[in-house]
Amino acid sequence: MEIPKISLMEAYMIETLRSKGVTDQELIEGEDISAWNRLHESFDFQDLLRLREKDPIAFQTMVEEGYQVKFVTFNGLKNLLKLKFNKMDEVDYQTTESGIRGLYLNTEERHQLTSLLSKNWTVHEEELGDKPILHIELV
Repeated sequence: MEIPKISLMEAYMIETLRSKGVTDQELIEGEDISAWNRLHESFDFQDLLRLREKDPIAFQTMVEEGYQVKFVTFNGLKNLLKLKFNKMDEVDYQTTESGIRGLYLNTEERHQLTSLLSKNWTVHEEELGDKPILHIELV
């Protein structure tokens, strides 16, 4: 099955819920989203339920195996790094005019990041000591 593609806002909602302790199983099966609304009041989590109802199998695949964001902006990249990987600008990486430099992610995180990024980004890996460091640039 092809990797599901979602909007940046849908990715924000999923990763916000995950960062607040909502499990993948709750994302896939949860019916009562009132608790979700208390976790982040400015999101309309009904959009996630509609996405799930539209194609439950694709939604489950997206939650369990990953997704690709249709279009990631520069600020979107920084927000996803913070939400999904707990990586902060100026602490875990440096911003440049066209992307970010010096980001360390473990193997699984690198795979997740490269899978979710839209085609307007390229990821380059550089060995620094015994650690692979990522440089992510706008195409």
